[in-house]
Amino acid sequence: MEMKKTLLAAALMTAGAVAHAQSSVTLYGRLDAGIEYMHGLPNNNGTGSTSRWRQESGDWGTSLWGIKGIEDLGGGNRALFQLEGAFSTANGSLGLSGSLFDRIANVGLANDNFGTVLLGRQLQIANGDWDFDPFGQSNWSSASLVRGRNWEHTSNNISYQSPKLYGFDVYGQYGLSNSTNWNAGAPGAATGRTDGIQLTYSNPLFQIRGIYDEIRDPLNGQLDNPFTASREYFVGANLFLGPFKIQAAYTAERTSGGVITPTGSPTSPTTADMEWGGVTWQATPVAALIAAVYHVNANNGGGNATIYTVGGSYNLSKRTLLDIQIATVRNSKTANFGLDANNEGPGGLSDGTFNENPVPGRSQTGVYAGIQHLF
Repeated sequence: MEMKKTLLAAALMTAGAVAHAQSSVTLYGRLDAGIEYMHGLPNNNGTGSTSRWRQESGDWGTSLWGIKGIEDLGGGNRALFQLEGAFSTANGSLGLSGSLFDRIANVGLANDNFGTVLLGRQLQIANGDWDFDPFGQSNWSSASLVRGRNWEHTSNNISYQSPKLYGFDVYGQYGLSNSTNWNAGAPGAATGRTDGIQLTYSNPLFQIRGIYDEIRDPLNGQLDNPFTASREYFVGANLFLGPFKIQAAYTAERTSGGVITPTGSPTSPTTADMEWGGVTWQATPVAALIAAVYHVNANNGGGNATIYTVGGSYNLSKRTLLDIQIATVRNSKTANFGLDANNEGPGGLSDGTFNENPVPGRSQTGVYAGIQHLF
């Protein structure tokens, strides 16, 4: 009898250990593809405009795949990890050459009462603008007028996400340069120091978020370009009114001031201010219509530009949707912002390469229609 009791107790302890160590691993992804027409691209000599049709991946949202897992450690504690990489459905290429998980690669611990700590590569904290952009930082939206700054990723990162308390939550990041130069990597490195903090308040009627972050130039550790190495101040608001969601935001990109950018001149912009507003109408449970306006103003002759855009989506199922967007960007005399989030500089270089910025002072217009599937 004593032997049976001992075996029963051992079996119960084993079962408890198995339940205690429950874990799960999930494979997920997003496939985005469509047809794009764009007019106002620079011609080969960069003095005029041309147009193009192309099959495109990622206009409505980056095509990506990932693996995430969680293990219950008991007592409200969990171990977790996430690996995520971008790719093109147009040609199958990786989002970042030579990097399988270019978007996210981290591991950490979470606690119900104390929050979550992660270590590794992550989306830079400025991606938090996404929740307040009517087009969700898709290809032709807020990121276009800051030349992709809010799409950045950050390596060597330590992040903390607090639990929600009375509607508030805090998120913070600190990305090390991993160099003897605290603010910058070794010569030629792709990583400078990054940091940021985000405060959000949410309730059923509205949501407000503020973000402060900085991205350091990996070559010298400086804040020397508003679109690549700068401080950003962001405030955004969402208002939920039945089938309507009204969104507005303001961002300010600031450098140390009075510096010459690596590819610029003494008159290169040192500041950029952007505002946007828009509305989403959930017309039916499966159909949504979106309209938005984005505006940027850069100093030192950087000029100003405005994107006017409308679009919408139609869900064929919970995982598959059709999407469309029509957009135009209008530039002032000295500005050359494009619909795509191109780097600074002229478009249509004499050697036939393009960054697709329009000729300064010219407009650019595009139409995109596609399909997106989640798994």
